[in-house]
Amino acid sequence: MKIATYNVNSIRSRIELVKDWLRKHKPDVLCIQETKVQDEEFPLEEFKDCRYEVVIRGQKKYNGVAVFSRIPLEDIETELPKDPLGEARFLKARIGKIVILNTYIPQGQEVDSEKFRYKLKYFRLLKSYFSSYFHPKKDFVVWCGDMNAALEPIDVYDPKGLWGHVCYCREVKEVFEETLKWGFIDLFRRYHPEPGHYTFWDYRIPNAFKRNLGWRLDYILATEPLAKTCTDCWIDLEARQAEKPSDHTVLAAEFAL
Repeated sequence: MKIATYNVNSIRSRIELVKDWLRKHKPDVLCIQETKVQDEEFPLEEFKDCRYEVVIRGQKKYNGVAVFSRIPLEDIETELPKDPLGEARFLKARIGKIVILNTYIPQGQEVDSEKFRYKLKYFRLLKSYFSSYFHPKKDFVVWCGDMNAALEPIDVYDPKGLWGHVCYCREVKEVFEETLKWGFIDLFRRYHPEPGHYTFWDYRIPNAFKRNLGWRLDYILATEPLAKTCTDCWIDLEARQAEKPSDHTVLAAEFAL
């Protein structure tokens, strides 16, 4: 089984890129973030030929998540319990014994802002959700998405200069690590412990991708029973080199299931 995650930064701008990626790599599941479109305006017709079931949760101009699946999805949830803003950032579905959680964590705008406090709260709400509904040693859970968080110095191109950013600071590091301690394993770092691997390159930095001035903000995390079946986890740099790319690229994991 192949599961992937991709922040598209507008699904309507990335239709052909996503279709090409689905046809070439044939993932069983593709989790998408930042669709930036209301549900009724999601371009479902454009993906009919790809033969994927698509579950969406969107809003106008901002946020938005979707799950593409070759396998029928069950037990779908589109709201994170107790989310005070109810933004389109959360999708949960089940494929057989595997639970798929797709999230787009708030960016946070500025440290000490209300949006930053919401970001920290969102992580805490997720940990509470995991604790209430799943068991880390028994359940097959995969948590995918743009977490808007870099955990370690090797996850950013300039760890000293960027420290204190809303995506790389003490508060975010601590709350993300605390959420992971519930029972998630970072699949990419299991296979690639070395520096220099990123999933996001800021458009605003000249030639950021060519210079590899990036961040690792996108993750595929799994509970121990599912992580034991993982055979590889990799970043697809070609998607960032495509015509009209997102500022993120695709992260994929493969499982012997």
